[in-house]
Amino acid sequence: MFEKGGIKAALEAQQAGKVRFIGFTGHKHPELHLKMIEKPFAWDTAQMPINGLDANYRSFQKLVVPVCNERSIGVLGMKSLGGGFPKGKLADGAKLDAIACRRYALSLPLSSLVVGITSREDLQQELGIARSFKPMPADELAQLAARTKDLAGDGRYEEFKSTQSFDGPYHRVQHGFPEKVTG
Repeated sequence: MFEKGGIKAALEAQQAGKVRFIGFTGHKHPELHLKMIEKPFAWDTAQMPINGLDANYRSFQKLVVPVCNERSIGVLGMKSLGGGFPKGKLADGAKLDAIACRRYALSLPLSSLVVGITSREDLQQELGIARSFKPMPADELAQLAARTKDLAGDGRYEEFKSTQSFDGPYHRVQHGFPEKVTG
């Protein structure tokens, strides 16, 4: 972003009226987000995984969201269903559906939540969730995070955080990891 001219190009696009806001995204580790926030740049937004599992493993909501809010950086949540479980089915034992997952994420101090809509059924589900939304009180948020603790504590259900399967060679080198994934 900085060394190869990405920020320069983004600023030029912003000055030309092609983009209004400049941000970054990631889902590997909250420390990488914190390093980006510390760069000499006034970020407008940061996108990150926000879900009931995240509360228990490499937690963006605990480590990054407060820093973003302190610095007036817009928080864009993603992976609110846990990062890939179909139709909101998290993991055996969690007993969470899409409504509980979305309510959890939307009840946190976010600017917006990115949701994946791949069908008319998904759209109807998301519209229903939005129309009936009521924020979870703090005790309900804590209870949901507690219900996922045993399942989420080691990152097995958030593979984008816990494995190298999602890492490309360029970014691996950029973050100081070995170029090739082994094992």
